Amino acid sequence: VSSLPDFLSCRQVLNLLTMLGFMLNYALRVNLTIAIVDMVVPNTTDSKNATLAGNSTMLAGNSSSHIASPDGVDLVEERFPWDSYQTNFVLGCFFWGYILTELPGGRLAELIGGRRVFGHSMLWASLLTLITPLAAHINYVVLIVVRVVLGFMLGASWPAIHPVAAVWIPPMERSKFMSNMMASSLGAAITMPICGYLISVAGWASVFYLTGAVGLIWSLAWFTFVYETPATHPRITAEERREIEEAIGTSTSKKRPSHVPWGDLLCSPAVWAIIICHGLAVFGFFTVVNQLPTFMSQILHFDIKQNGLFSSLPYLGKYVMAVASSYLADYLRKKGTLSTTATRKLFTTFALVIPGLLMILQVFLGYDATWSVTIFSLALFAHGAVTAGYLGNGLDIAPNFGGTIFGLANTLSSFGGFLSTWMVGSLTYEDKSFHQWQIVFWILGATYISGAVVFAILGSGELQPWNNPPERKKISDVTQEEG
Repeated sequence: VSSLPDFLSCRQVLNLLTMLGFMLNYALRVNLTIAIVDMVVPNTTDSKNATLAGNSTMLAGNSSSHIASPDGVDLVEERFPWDSYQTNFVLGCFFWGYILTELPGGRLAELIGGRRVFGHSMLWASLLTLITPLAAHINYVVLIVVRVVLGFMLGASWPAIHPVAAVWIPPMERSKFMSNMMASSLGAAITMPICGYLISVAGWASVFYLTGAVGLIWSLAWFTFVYETPATHPRITAEERREIEEAIGTSTSKKRPSHVPWGDLLCSPAVWAIIICHGLAVFGFFTVVNQLPTFMSQILHFDIKQNGLFSSLPYLGKYVMAVASSYLADYLRKKGTLSTTATRKLFTTFALVIPGLLMILQVFLGYDATWSVTIFSLALFAHGAVTAGYLGNGLDIAPNFGGTIFGLANTLSSFGGFLSTWMVGSLTYEDKSFHQWQIVFWILGATYISGAVVFAILGSGELQPWNNPPERKKISDVTQEEG
């Protein structure tokens, strides 16, 4: 353990584990998106009559599918007779739990520290992932409960990382640190092909066992190597600690503010710019992510292995863009070429207007598989630039309340996730034609572009006066000074 700092600073270890944490965060979420294609009996979704007529036959019970594994052993896997509403319900119910912990998770991390909140949310989510196959076999309802609680755990992890950045990361390096959140899309990029392959070899349950086990290993590493503040880290060099503390200065209070100035916060246009922009951007993003495999199998007729690989291409691009744009943004701010406000607006506009225009292009060219894959890849590629735009903007305007602001924004955007699943489900339930998907693409184009417009008008990069609220009463023991 003591040899770690020899070649990695404490911030680099934090960066690395945060990046891996977000990769896993997404793997634990999207594993079901891929597995569900193989969990459901094919064609029960297409005609209600089949379900009615079939009640006496196969559909009443769960059917099995045989998978010939490479060593010639036949695996028998249970499949479930869910229709398209039930399937979308299983995919969407994750967000009920997710919505509930966003805001409390962000605030809790500001009070007790982001390390605990982020670490525990991932630890419990990994354990829940391991029991998912068991839950599905017991009952449809049990599976839904497990997914809701999984959402409940993972919801807290996103806003919890802002308070970690507020105490560990100097302001001019924060865009770069925020690009670690986009590693979630790298997680999706890696999970999709691996899961597609695993399903074809070992059946759908293996996906949950693998992602859950890796999550447990990560949790151990996180609690071993990451500490709440530079002052409490036993292995930090004096020089690194001084560098961090001087760069952060007074923008993040040593004493954690005991109350949120809700009045000022909710009346601030800069906060609403983040909330609205994030809500619209995530609605677009979730629709693309969750419905892309469905669109490919229904309209473009890709098989699941191809599906996994092609679905993951766009995510790789998104992560590359996130890192590149964040480095560029921090560079432009350090050199003084652009103010923080101008940087955030420039990158947000780029990251949302381009996907918006591409979705409109998709309406006209989406029937062609090559065009579709190209358009989706480019749209997600461009969308990666949000890390240099509004994503870390809460830390510019109020580092003490970054968790709360992002929690608020993510709560609203989670409704978007549920709404997008419902929208596609209801548009394509009766009629799975390309025309119905064209409506989806028009809606997406409008959503993306509105997000950019709102941020360009209301956004700001300046530290807000309410970031350091006066303490209400003396709390000497509860929040003792760190350091």
